[in-house]
Amino acid sequence: MSGDFLNTADWTRADLDQMIEAALQFKRGHNEAKPLAGRSIALVFFNPSLRTRASMQVGIFELGGNAVVLEPGGTTWTLEHRAGAVMDSDKTEHVSEFVRVLSRYCDAIGVRTFAELKNWEEERTDPVLRAFARYADVPVINLESAMHHPCQAMADMMTIREHLGQGPKRTVLSWAWHPKALPMAVPNSFALAAAQMGHELTIAHPKGYELDDELMSEIGRQAEASGGSVRITNDIDEAFTDAEVVYAKSWGSKTFYGNPEADILRRAHHRHKWIVDDAKMWRTNNAIFMHCLPVRRNVIVTDSVIDSSQSVIIDEAENRLHAQKAILTRLLGNN
Repeated sequence: MSGDFLNTADWTRADLDQMIEAALQFKRGHNEAKPLAGRSIALVFFNPSLRTRASMQVGIFELGGNAVVLEPGGTTWTLEHRAGAVMDSDKTEHVSEFVRVLSRYCDAIGVRTFAELKNWEEERTDPVLRAFARYADVPVINLESAMHHPCQAMADMMTIREHLGQGPKRTVLSWAWHPKALPMAVPNSFALAAAQMGHELTIAHPKGYELDDELMSEIGRQAEASGGSVRITNDIDEAFTDAEVVYAKSWGSKTFYGNPEADILRRAHHRHKWIVDDAKMWRTNNAIFMHCLPVRRNVIVTDSVIDSSQSVIIDEAENRLHAQKAILTRLLGNN
């Protein structure tokens, strides 16, 4: 077991199950304990946030703690993360000092840093997140990085269990058209967690939008260990047939990383095919519809689907609060 929460692969299936069950207990109103009483948690946001920021602040408060929100380049100094960097440009402070100082003040550090979509080989290693983990003397929680969004994935797995019960589900992760290239963190983490939970996972995307090869190997290993399965298809209609869970998300192509204009041209002819609409949902086994939000209506999903009784997006968003309380309690509650 890891002392950090950087991605779900660092934790066993039993650990994840325990945290999901704890999250469900929190949602049922079992909030009497205050495991973070007298403790402060730093939340470092390099990027804008609604659900992550609000749910973390509320969750820390409900657990008895204090949230310290910091925004590099806004409410704090600009940060350099590269080892050996010559800091003669626009960066004021190095992560080494920033994180070690925060470790003296706070009991854990959450960090949110998006992919810049410029250099695939560099960003796939999560350099900013890994720098935080390297220098911190307290647990680090990944609030979304270039490659992973494990808090979202935990809320996703909780939502599936809440609505459909335990046991493997026929689950589809579907690429969707979007007017610009987006990071892979959410689909990466959803696919990884679904494999760890033993779901029958289908990843549907057009050719050229494959996820990271090394990550896909890990997803395959996790599926085999959990008794689940994973398959890839480029046929969106076939993917939806008899599905019980539909998770829609757009992401960019590794091939065009750093060249968004080429990606936009490549994806243009997928616009009207790769959208979740009534016709596709009718192919499913009354599947629930999921999306991490924010979502572009009538681009990723039609109004008729997102506003239907099959849509669980608001439950999914609420479950960020409960899942993160379970993660915080697991990391800090017994210390």
